[in-house]
Amino acid sequence: MPLERVLVVGIDFGTTFSGAAASYSEKPDTPDDICVIKSWPGGTGTSEKVPSEISYGPFTDGPASKKKGPASLKESLAAMSIQDKPSGPAFKWGFQLRPDEPRLRCIKLFLDRGQNIPSYVSKADVVEKLFDADRDTTDVVADYLSELYKHAKEALVRRYGEVFMSTTKMRFVLTVPAVWSDKAKNATMQAAERAGIHEDLSMITEPEAAAVYALQAIQPNPLLVGDNFVVCDAGGGTVDLISYEIKQLSPALRIEESATGTGGLCGAVFLNLRFEAHCRDKMGAQNFDAMRTQKPKSWISALNYFEEYVKRKFDPKDTNEFFIPLPGMMDDEDAGIDSGFLCLESEEIASIFEPVIADVIKLVEGQVNVLFASGRRVSGIILVGGFGQSSYLFNRLKARFDNAVPFPSSSHEATNNQGSAITASRIEVMQPAHAWTAVVRGAVLRGLEGTDPVVSRCARRYYGVTCSDYYQPGKHPSSAKYWEPMQEIFMIDMEVTWFITKGQTVSSTDPICFWFSRVLQPGDSRIVVDDLITCDDDTAPDWYDAGGHAAKILCTLETDLSTVPEHFWKEECGPSGQIFHRLDHQLGMQIESGGLKFDLRVNGVTYGSVVAEFK
Repeated sequence: MPLERVLVVGIDFGTTFSGAAASYSEKPDTPDDICVIKSWPGGTGTSEKVPSEISYGPFTDGPASKKKGPASLKESLAAMSIQDKPSGPAFKWGFQLRPDEPRLRCIKLFLDRGQNIPSYVSKADVVEKLFDADRDTTDVVADYLSELYKHAKEALVRRYGEVFMSTTKMRFVLTVPAVWSDKAKNATMQAAERAGIHEDLSMITEPEAAAVYALQAIQPNPLLVGDNFVVCDAGGGTVDLISYEIKQLSPALRIEESATGTGGLCGAVFLNLRFEAHCRDKMGAQNFDAMRTQKPKSWISALNYFEEYVKRKFDPKDTNEFFIPLPGMMDDEDAGIDSGFLCLESEEIASIFEPVIADVIKLVEGQVNVLFASGRRVSGIILVGGFGQSSYLFNRLKARFDNAVPFPSSSHEATNNQGSAITASRIEVMQPAHAWTAVVRGAVLRGLEGTDPVVSRCARRYYGVTCSDYYQPGKHPSSAKYWEPMQEIFMIDMEVTWFITKGQTVSSTDPICFWFSRVLQPGDSRIVVDDLITCDDDTAPDWYDAGGHAAKILCTLETDLSTVPEHFWKEECGPSGQIFHRLDHQLGMQIESGGLKFDLRVNGVTYGSVVAEFK
């Protein structure tokens, strides 16, 4: 529980849609009592989410912005880099955009260079739009978040009044994907701060937020202490999964990661693309393209109906056919167009869904197989997200996991920690009532509770630092040697000590300590810099090679050792009689939900924070 009453605001910045929610109380009566913002600038009705789209023009209802021409590759890469820039040009966002206006979409994914970009998003087009607007990726995300942030505050002023808002402390919780790199999480935080969110700000991963909400909203549920469950956050562009084991249900929820998160590009927007391709085949490419050009509102009506009704309600057991509105289109018996409607049989809709549904099921199977192979029994699958609202996806997952479950990737029967055989059993598939807003609601609950519900996490990569060793000609490159004045000998600084290994269970509260023995000469600056080395491979190398691809520098860690009391520094004398000062200390590192946290420790006592600058 927080020490003081605050207004907690959750912000879910999604790949295709974003949302905001808030609550002012120590805990709402139910998780569904959280206030979700449903009115947006430019919107014609109510919606629990707003499109994650932004445009810097040219606009159809105003003067066109001046084009600079195509960017060179060098200029394009410069536009994508993180740098400080002045306030940018005017822009539209969310529902303000007209259908025929250019836009940047899925811009969130460009914060993490390791993420795959959907095929329907042109990287070259994104780079050109960034260059034309004189913005980089972080600038664009900051612009979008600034409008989301300002609108959320305006909506809350209307709800609570100006006096209340001016005298009440606010706490913001921003969601990020669990599969993102540490650099991408840091870039998200930078964008949020650049957007003007200067209040108490923290981050939580999307599946963690969804788990916090779902386990409180789905009551009663069959999950007990010791059970493992998979969170499947099926959104518009991406599907992210992570698994947890329940360690405690009351008085507060405590869970731990039991399998490393995975994800893929198989979100609901791919249904839209397959729907478009199906309509093109059914109507004929020439007729379809003519409709898109001459009657664009007809296609918008069809796509909106598919988006709002078919994707969410389709279930072949309930509906035999759907009538897709195509106002203004002439009757075409061969294409199935009659009286301004395109008739699609249930089998046709199922063919649109099938490949995407199959990809989601494959991802869930992957999580279940990992848990099963490690000797854990899986009791539940929690389905959330925009695509997670789909009745068909829910029923397909239920059919797949409802009975005795085969594990196709397991070559042998798994055993638990006691050596007893674990057999496949029924896995309960659960879908909370507010699946689309489960993440943002969970972010609010996380902010209200004030404590991290995840007691431990699985490290997604190796973390370590380089350590010194004696230079050996023939074994070490001569270009990397350096003179060590205290011992008066050549040393090498390439060997890596890995303090955290990939897949290792790491406590959320107890830091992993990196040990250092620092030797300085009198007069040397006591502000020191170290490189944090990471490796995503399953097996990490013993050496860091600046030109290699396995081990990389994630960030530099700047530590101010002047905060350490003088009595901890030991005076030592070199072979030539020169005086040195040695300090044995540690850098504490915690893997938190929203990123990494570092501090300086000596003999178990913390003497300050460590500044991380990501490359």
